[in-house]
This record gives sequence, structure tokens and C-alpha cells, in this order.
Amino acid sequence: MIKNIIFDLGDVFIDLDHSSPKEELLKLGIDKFNDDMVAMNHQYDKGLVTTSKFIAFYANIFLDKTSDELIESWNSILNDFPKHRLTFLENLPNKYRLFLLSNTNELHIEYFKSQVGYDFYSRFANCFEKIYYSHKINCSKPDKNAFQLILNENNLDASKTLFVDDNLQNTESASQLGMEIWHIDPKKEEVIDLFTVKGNLFGGEKVEIL
Repeated sequence: MIKNIIFDLGDVFIDLDHSSPKEELLKLGIDKFNDDMVAMNHQYDKGLVTTSKFIAFYANIFLDKTSDELIESWNSILNDFPKHRLTFLENLPNKYRLFLLSNTNELHIEYFKSQVGYDFYSRFANCFEKIYYSHKINCSKPDKNAFQLILNENNLDASKTLFVDDNLQNTESASQLGMEIWHIDPKKEEVIDLFTVKGNLFGGEKVEIL
């Protein structure tokens, strides 16, 4: 029986617009990130470089763009957070220990907070026993260290822990550690479908969305 649930953030609670970054790159005159850019993005997500260094890196490449324009492009992937998902989260029975594990960065989180409002964000954050953002823990999914950190730090039994994520590599990594998984398809499913899709793991638990 599941006792612990670790949720992803993007495309689980926040809708992501995967087409927007591609459009923003085209506006910058490129069609994809080069190897140096990919490396920088990964370092930034892991908190290994500061926001100022991250912005400076791109400002030195795209000389005709201001810092604000670069930040706007970077944050363009973030879309809406439907309120019914927060309601679902707040109505989850307190017998489950809830955690959040997200590959993200300072710019995205600050933008997220400003978009939903700080009251909404506080309500969201307070649903979790602890939040693990990759830029705060200096590691990211699908690295097993990210999952092991949560299991070890909170004395969780992997076999009684469900991990919910839209990325197959991430769910496969969690599964290899003995965790139950839900590889959610954001085009067909919502996190509020948890007890419908994975009801066998919860003994028929149901949560009403008021």
C-alpha cells in the first residue's frame, strides 16, 4: 500500500508549452541549443551557476537582446496552473506523505510564484512535507541520487512510495530503485486522475474535487 507520493511539477501541476521555447529560439536566430548551451542549461538547473552568470552567458551570445528579453524567452515554457489541481492536492488525505521533486531553476520558480501569486504558491508549497528543486539539491532527474536523497532523508520505504512524472526516463530511474511509478501522459491524463489510474495501489481511495 502506498504511503508516500513524490510528484513532479511541470506537466503534472503546471502546464508546459513545449512549442514556445522553439519559437523563442527561432526569434534568437537559432533552431536548437548547441552543446555549450545545453551544458549551461543543465548546470543552471542543478544550481551550479548563478542566475547572473546564466544570463551573462546568453547575453554574450545574443548581443542584441536585453536581459529582460532573454529571461522572458527562458520562461516562455511555463503556462497555466489550473486551480482544480491545487484543490485536489489540498484534499489529499493526510495519511500520505507528500513530496515534490522538480528539475527547475531560480528563474522558473520566481516566474511561477509571480504568475500564480504568492498566496497560491504558499498554499501549494504547504501541501508538501518537503520540496526538492534540482537547483537547490544540486542534482537532477533521472540521476538516481535525486531520488535516493528523498528516500534516505525522509526514511521512506521505496516499495511504499509512488513517483509521478511525465518523463519516461525519470519514471524508469525511480522504478529501478523499487518505487511504484505513474508515467503520466499530460495529453490524456491529469494528476487529479491519480486514484482512478492507480487506484489498485491505494485500496480504492477517492478524493472529491469541490
